[in-house]
Amino acid sequence: MTTDAVSALPPVAPRKPIVRRHHGDDVEDAYEWLRAKEDPEVIAHLEAENAYTRDRTAHLAPLQERIFGEIKGRTLETDLSVPTRRGDWWYYGRTVEGSQYGIQCRAPLTSPDDWTPPVLSPDTPVPGEQVLLDGNVEAEGEEFFSLGSFEVTTAGDRMLYGVDVAGDERYTVRVRDLVTGEQLPDVIPDTFAGATFSPDGRFIVYTTVDDAWRPDTVWLHELGTPVEDDVKLFHEPDERFWLGAGFTRSDRYLVIGMGSSITSEEWLVDADDLRSAPRLVWPRTEGVEYDSSHAVIDGEDVLFILHNDGALDFELVKVSASDPTGPRDVVVPHQPGHRLLGVSTFRDWAVLGYRREGLARLGMLSYRDGSISELEFDEPLYSVGSGGNPEWAPPLIRIGYGSFITPGTVFDYDVATGELLLRKRQPVLGGYDSADYAQARVWATAQDGTQIPVSLVWKRSFGEAGTAARPVHLYGYGSYEHSIEPGFSVPRLSELDRGVIFAVAHVRGGGEMGRQWYEDGKLLHKRNTFTDFVDCARHLVAEGYTTPEQLVAEGGSAGGLLMGAIANLAPDLFAGILADVPFVDALTTILDPSLPLTVIEWDEWGDPLHNADVYAYMKSYTPYENVRDVTYPRILAVTSLNDTRVMYVEPAKWVARLREVGADALLKCEMVAGHGGVSGRYNAWRERAFELAWLLDVVGAADA
Repeated sequence: MTTDAVSALPPVAPRKPIVRRHHGDDVEDAYEWLRAKEDPEVIAHLEAENAYTRDRTAHLAPLQERIFGEIKGRTLETDLSVPTRRGDWWYYGRTVEGSQYGIQCRAPLTSPDDWTPPVLSPDTPVPGEQVLLDGNVEAEGEEFFSLGSFEVTTAGDRMLYGVDVAGDERYTVRVRDLVTGEQLPDVIPDTFAGATFSPDGRFIVYTTVDDAWRPDTVWLHELGTPVEDDVKLFHEPDERFWLGAGFTRSDRYLVIGMGSSITSEEWLVDADDLRSAPRLVWPRTEGVEYDSSHAVIDGEDVLFILHNDGALDFELVKVSASDPTGPRDVVVPHQPGHRLLGVSTFRDWAVLGYRREGLARLGMLSYRDGSISELEFDEPLYSVGSGGNPEWAPPLIRIGYGSFITPGTVFDYDVATGELLLRKRQPVLGGYDSADYAQARVWATAQDGTQIPVSLVWKRSFGEAGTAARPVHLYGYGSYEHSIEPGFSVPRLSELDRGVIFAVAHVRGGGEMGRQWYEDGKLLHKRNTFTDFVDCARHLVAEGYTTPEQLVAEGGSAGGLLMGAIANLAPDLFAGILADVPFVDALTTILDPSLPLTVIEWDEWGDPLHNADVYAYMKSYTPYENVRDVTYPRILAVTSLNDTRVMYVEPAKWVARLREVGADALLKCEMVAGHGGVSGRYNAWRERAFELAWLLDVVGAADA
């Protein structure tokens, strides 16, 4: 294993101890002062950290540039997406070589019966094409650019778009007349993502956030009127709940939904009378989650409701839209281990998403007899989902598919014939052949005997995985019931082609194996997430896949908390740890209800502010508080100054604390970015190339 050259001393954050006292426990925190984002001393320290990281990794610049060139060289830079039909138009996106951001376009249908998307080529002009929004033009003069809302009216005459130029996820919504090309005077500042037009195009429905960055209010804006006159449609006072709103595919209702991690509630507003009082679907019940989808069956408005009331892995019922709390017709009963994920209703049938045996599935639900026809695929590992289906009565359903070795693929599924129509597969330049790579799933035994799935992908020319010890890049997340799907990655090829095995530990706290998998990795069971990951790593070492000197771990956000925890639990098991926007000072954050997201997070982690047992349990695992005097693996923490979800101060404090015990820890802080990191595709590629260069250096494959 190589080590990066040291030609400068690391920045030393001054110790300015304060004492935090909860439940009779005094904790000295020497680095909380780094939270003062506007303090010049804090900014200077972050800039010093960046300078030190640049110096420590300067020898990797040629490798970073090579990897960036590989990513760029494998990507068809000038390309078009598969068009999606809405109204009288085909909508699609363009990317252009040399441009950071996408371009939103449309072209007219050839006829009302035209359901076959046109095959577009970058070299051929598209008849009747209109450029709706060029992100490169909108981003001119800005260091950061993110599009949080984009929609065109059903009639196709107006467009709204919401832009964030700081990375703090506050979007300014503007409206453009697509007939005249003029900007309308309507400008709505400080919105959350996801603003939408009403079906008739007269109104915009949008949400705003409170001081804790929680979307809490839904507003109705009538085009042409002052924003000051906007109508407050709904306000959610409970700080545990997020709020959102959107129209049903049928355009019959506006659905206002609110949810915590464990409880949800929905209200309906008639789309043709948006100022009318919202109607409750089901009353809020602690621990019960549900969501509804509107359909019309035999002339009656009905709601398909997916819920977990007495059904751990959820069941699907049908109720009358006029009386949602009335009789329930069970459509798909609860089956333990068969996790229902969602239902999308159309005029004549519905699409059901669910998980079984650790993989996502799709089934077509017949309104006529309630039967479900599951779509089948050949690969043992894959990801699949429906999306991009705005029309109410299409004959085809748009589906996205991919795997670790199959690039992202767009199908249209013909409901009448059951045929999958290939529309496009992500082009991978440079002679990529999926047959050169292999994927598999193995199982590791956790401390309590639970079998943990581990997904693997590797290049065949280096031999079958497990026949000889090789560098392994082990990724994990394990929170919020979020599943890490088997998906394709162009940047990942740069490590696979250097002999690295990429692995995913599907630890408890995620949703891969059903709702119980999630329940067993949250609250007072959270340690299972961390020990599962360690046990997966030990399994890979014990079975000959790798050695501790060749093993590097990665996780981001809540997965960054996982990284900090495993660094403390098993520092000798890993050569390096890459922690992206890591939630490593979790206890400090969750103790402060004034910080963004804290109260909402109590359902996931527990409430240490009011519960001494939760406090003690969290304190036993939070990375910042549990740094100890051991030999740590090399650590790279990546963060962003304007991140509103996991603040930069968490990794900044963590790295300062790690340095106290002599850890080789680096901090890289983007000074103009948010939770998702830098904006622009080339910037993102270069950032990933930097991380992969560091990772390859750690596992001794930098010269491969």
